[in-house]
Amino acid sequence: MMKKLSLFITACVISSLAANAQTVIKPYGALPTKAQQNWQDMEYYMFIHFGPNTFTDREWGQGNEDPRIFNPTALDARQWARTAKLAGMKGIIITAKHHDGFCLWPSKYSTHTVRESAWKNGKGDVLKELSAACKEYGLKFGVYLSPWDRNHPAYGTPEYNQVFVNMLNEVLGNYGPVFEQWFDGANGEGPNGKKQVYDWSLFNNTVLRKQPSAIIFSDIGPGCRWVGNEDGFAGTTNWSTINIAGYEPGKKAPSLTTLNTGQEDGEKWVPAECDVSVRAGWFYSDATNDKVKSLAELLEIYNASVGRNSNLLLNVPVDRRGRIHANDSTRLMEFRRLLDETYKTNLARKAKVSVTDTRKDNPAVNARNLVDGNNKTYWATPDNVTQGAITLEFPQPVSFNRIVLQEYTPLGQRVKAFTVEVWENGAFKEIAKETTIGHKRILRLPNTTTSKVKVLVADAKACPLISEVQLYQAPDLLASPEIKRDREGMVSISCASPDPELHYTTDGTEPVFSSPRYTQPFALPQGGVVTAKAFVDNGKKASPAVIAHMDISPAKWKVLFADGGQDNAGRAIDANEGSYWSTGHNASASYPHELQVDLGETLSLKGFAYTPHRDVHGNTGTFYKYAFYVSNDGKEWGQPVSAGAFGNIRNNPIRQVIRFNAPVSGRYIRIVALEPAEETDHNASIAELEVLTK
Repeated sequence: MMKKLSLFITACVISSLAANAQTVIKPYGALPTKAQQNWQDMEYYMFIHFGPNTFTDREWGQGNEDPRIFNPTALDARQWARTAKLAGMKGIIITAKHHDGFCLWPSKYSTHTVRESAWKNGKGDVLKELSAACKEYGLKFGVYLSPWDRNHPAYGTPEYNQVFVNMLNEVLGNYGPVFEQWFDGANGEGPNGKKQVYDWSLFNNTVLRKQPSAIIFSDIGPGCRWVGNEDGFAGTTNWSTINIAGYEPGKKAPSLTTLNTGQEDGEKWVPAECDVSVRAGWFYSDATNDKVKSLAELLEIYNASVGRNSNLLLNVPVDRRGRIHANDSTRLMEFRRLLDETYKTNLARKAKVSVTDTRKDNPAVNARNLVDGNNKTYWATPDNVTQGAITLEFPQPVSFNRIVLQEYTPLGQRVKAFTVEVWENGAFKEIAKETTIGHKRILRLPNTTTSKVKVLVADAKACPLISEVQLYQAPDLLASPEIKRDREGMVSISCASPDPELHYTTDGTEPVFSSPRYTQPFALPQGGVVTAKAFVDNGKKASPAVIAHMDISPAKWKVLFADGGQDNAGRAIDANEGSYWSTGHNASASYPHELQVDLGETLSLKGFAYTPHRDVHGNTGTFYKYAFYVSNDGKEWGQPVSAGAFGNIRNNPIRQVIRFNAPVSGRYIRIVALEPAEETDHNASIAELEVLTK
């Protein structure tokens, strides 16, 4: 009892001293609210995309889907919550209403809801079940509601904004505490041909009236901001502050670069959130069951989101049963074990800590706070001292390959530049040089053994407040193999890990150590399934299996016609996503643009695939609307066999797969780019164009 009392008194003293430190040290710049501080401490939580798109195999629904198609056979929200909890996540955000307008609750303000579905004879309520499951498993509950509604007849009229507010009131008032309200800025055509003029002030005020502590997500917050991509990567420089005056969510948002990096001395505290899916696409599809991200990919995303002053919102789509697929949950559990093993032992806790300068007027601010595992305590330099060095000294050399740094951000984000040095041959040697820290910064470093580590704050906006310096030895991760096939149909398998044995199969089974060993490229011109694993230690340790589904190779193909000339058009059919065809950046050129290809033989085509060119710099030529034609002679094309739009391709430019309603026979194909993903884009481009015959 006395021990507990002593610990309690110590905690009170620390809390009191920390409070005193806040009164002495002046805040700098825009500051986070208490709700934003609590939100950033969550770091990692789950996104769930679920709705009619799950059953239609679409990313963006049209809004005219029969609501009866929504009929999960074994929906289990407790399984979702249990999976999130075991994965180490702190909450779940669900797509309560996506762009198709379908509501996962029986809204009084729509006729396109679970009430009209076949699920539970219209008596079900997904939000009710999930909010209860989150409460049971100690998770926070959040909701995504898209203002765009492709079903509601009032969309595109002034009356719709109040309809949307009525829906917000239902969701935010009937399902308990909501930690985050996720707003998508997408804005499509209304029934009268006009886009909706969203009343963002009304929407935000409605949220805060119903849920005062909720964090509002959008391109400009006000609670947190989109990071500018759907890859899960924040900028290596990432400020939690940004200027929002004059901007709106959607097409009037700040530039993607600004969203990715924030703005030094921005007017508002709007930290970044990184949204990314655990598999290709946001909604569940059978076709992506073998496209779950590898452990190496998830680790890279974690380090580039949580490790770069952002939160990670990892999408785990629910399948048509209403369950998280085993492939996804298995990978999440593997990832949890990897993170636990990586951050199990903080080597810095054993170090002697010294600093170059410490404020003299506050006993709460001292060097030992840097290794106490508490991000609410910190070390600080005197006022007007914007540089400082922290040295960790060990009695015996230690080995590490991760360093974690944290700032005390309730008083503002301050650090502009820092370096990491290690003691080597009687002197300090620089091994890392970076910019911002913020809530958390994780650096992956080469395996390093040393007796001294120095962190030098080289520049800061005001006296730096550093709360944590941590060192870890992360386990070596066996990389997954990479499977490629060239234009001629030759398959090659490689692996980034040193000295693995690569084994593969072509019959759809998972490789074992006795499966054929890869030694040289092999031919697969007609396509098939290649599954590969990397093995070390004579087969005792293996990577996850990687599966590649291949269709017919483009060995016989040639370009007949290409807008902008045919000089680089062959890059669209060279089986290399790293190269691309582009019509060029001629500002006078205008849509439509087209490409015609001779397949070299008559084939029965079941669909096609378009892979957009990805480039972080400016417009890419990615197109949103398309028409696809098939011909027997390359002259008479008739009507398109498929026409439509690639939903969400602007934000998530991944391979787009389109299946025809029925097979079509032909030797020639023609794809026409009708509308760009970026309104200011004049050119069109294709990284890879494929046909589907299987």
